[in-house]
Amino acid sequence: MAAKKAVKSFSKTLIDEVHKWGSLKQTGVTLRYMMEFGSEPTDRNLLISAQFLHKELPIRIARRAIELQSLPYGLSLKPAVLKVRDWYVDSFRDLRSFPEIKDKADELNFTQMIKMIKVRHNNVVPMMALGVQQLKKGMDPKIVYEDLIEIHQFLDRFYMSRIGIRMLIGQHVALHDPNPPPDRIGYIHTKMSPVEVARNASEDARSICMRHFGSAPEVDIYGDPNFTFPYVPSHLHIMVFELVKNSLRAVQERFMDSDEVAPPVRIIVADGLEDVTIKVSDEGGGIARSGLPKIFTYLYSTAKNPLDDNMDLGTGENVTMAGYGYGLPISRLYARYFGGDLQIISMEGYGTDAYLHLLRLGDSQEPLP
Repeated sequence: MAAKKAVKSFSKTLIDEVHKWGSLKQTGVTLRYMMEFGSEPTDRNLLISAQFLHKELPIRIARRAIELQSLPYGLSLKPAVLKVRDWYVDSFRDLRSFPEIKDKADELNFTQMIKMIKVRHNNVVPMMALGVQQLKKGMDPKIVYEDLIEIHQFLDRFYMSRIGIRMLIGQHVALHDPNPPPDRIGYIHTKMSPVEVARNASEDARSICMRHFGSAPEVDIYGDPNFTFPYVPSHLHIMVFELVKNSLRAVQERFMDSDEVAPPVRIIVADGLEDVTIKVSDEGGGIARSGLPKIFTYLYSTAKNPLDDNMDLGTGENVTMAGYGYGLPISRLYARYFGGDLQIISMEGYGTDAYLHLLRLGDSQEPLP
């Protein structure tokens, strides 16, 4: 369904209910709590989890739906943003229409419903990027995008909330797996090897680089492959993949017309008392100091933008993150979701170091917007 299709109209009663629920308090959880609670996915625990989500998800979704209606610079009126708002209101209505969860049958039906909600929201990120692109087309080209602070703050809140909603739904759904992989509690791997995740993410990034350029620099990984700690492998994969992809592109573009062999991208995994730190280093020429403030904004990318006003995004997950400038800011949100952070230090004329800090204790509460 194309983004330009006419948006839905919702009843006043439904919109009033969205506003009522959006004013309620959210309840944050920690990685440690998710791990301990999910370690025994009994029928009773799954019922408690579903009852919690039945109350919590409408609050979080309502807040985002409300905010989508009151964005600055006319962003709320862009066709792609109206489409996203429709998805959020539809999901809110589905959740509020679901009756009280009293037994195992109710819980299983509820689980199927929230799985469908997660699928409905698969393409929220590229659809919002399309909305921002629609906004940029009508703006004065002289505008300094990083000065549009309200839009950046909104997108940070919006995507952080999305990470939390998808984590809660994904964790609950995954706890139903009758044969979970070893050391898995839903989405959480209690003995995750960051070296192994970095290796897999690097291979994926190199394959994309090969497809785009015809070749790719090597990636050297340093660290103890036997070191493990509890974390969400899919989150770490997203972050390392994005950092390595950026580094590979920078190195490839710098050395593609050179007789020199492209230097490898280096990944170092360090196990500290508080943090696990992953450093991704390249010799891709670095970023000019004037460009550094832009790299964590949502309106800036050094790559060609792959989005098109007429494209049909549907609800699949086949849209690449490359090119619309969301990789780094969203990677930083994934790091911050469980108390970590992402820092970029660059030497123009040489290369860039990215430091991914992951809090290893797991006691950090979700940073609810």
